[in-house]
Amino acid sequence: MAEKTVAALFLGDICGQPGCRAVFIGLKQLIKEYRADVVLANGENADDGFGITPELVYRLENSGVDVITSGNHIWQKHDIYHLLESRNNILRPANYPPKVPGKGAMVIETKGGPLGVINLQGRQSMMAIDCPFRTGRELVEQLRQKTRMIIVDFHAEQSEEKEALAVYLDGKVSAVLGTHTHVQTADERILPNGTAYITDVGMTGPEHSVIGSIPELSIERQLTQMPLRSEIADTSTMINAVMVIMDAQTGKARSIQRICKRYSV
Repeated sequence: MAEKTVAALFLGDICGQPGCRAVFIGLKQLIKEYRADVVLANGENADDGFGITPELVYRLENSGVDVITSGNHIWQKHDIYHLLESRNNILRPANYPPKVPGKGAMVIETKGGPLGVINLQGRQSMMAIDCPFRTGRELVEQLRQKTRMIIVDFHAEQSEEKEALAVYLDGKVSAVLGTHTHVQTADERILPNGTAYITDVGMTGPEHSVIGSIPELSIERQLTQMPLRSEIADTSTMINAVMVIMDAQTGKARSIQRICKRYSV
C-alpha cells in the first residue's frame, strides 16, 4: 500500500495588480500541472504593494488559494481587520504582541489529513516584535498535537535569521519557507531531519521591476536617498512558487521544487 503524501503549492509574495493577474490567469492551470492538494500564498502586497483588501481575498480564494499568509504590510488596509478576526484561512505573523487583530496559525484539512500553517515575522532589519523562535516553537508544539504536517511562512529580511529558524525547527515542521525579499533564491533543500527549506520563495508580480516596483523610482531613490514611495510596475508578470511534497504520516518533506512561470499579461 502506497504511503500518502500531500502536495502543497506555496506562492511567493503577491505584488500588486500584476501579481493578482498572474494568480487569476495562471493558478488553476498550475494546480493541475503540479497536482497540488492545497495552495498557500503570501498576500500582504496584493493591493498596490501595500496590504490586501477583502475583495482581493475573495478573488484569490476563487482562483484556488486556500490559505493566505502575510507580513508587516498586512496592517495597511484597515478593512481587512474584520476578516483577520473572522476567517481562519487569513493569517498575520503570530509573533506580534497580544491584542492585535487576527491569528498567526491555523489547521486546514487536506486529502492526506490536517495541515498546520504558521506565519512568523523576522526581527533583523525589521520591527522589534516578539521572538519568532520562541513563538514558533510554542505554536509547533501545539499544532503537533493535531498533525505532523506543518508549513511555516517566515516573513523576514535576513538570510541568517531565516536559515537559523529552519535549523531550529528541523524535524518539527514539514517546511520553513522564506518570504518578504521578493527575490527567489536557489537554495531549496531538505534539511537533515526532514524539513524543506528555501530562503525566499520569491515574488508573484511584475517581472520587469525592482522587487515589484517601477525601476526608475527605485533608481532615483538610490541616487538621491529621498523617501520616494514605491509604485508597482505594470509589466508582464510571473508566479514564483515552491511545491513541497510531504509524508502525510510523519510530516517529513519528500521534496521541494522551485517554480517560475511567466505570463505575457
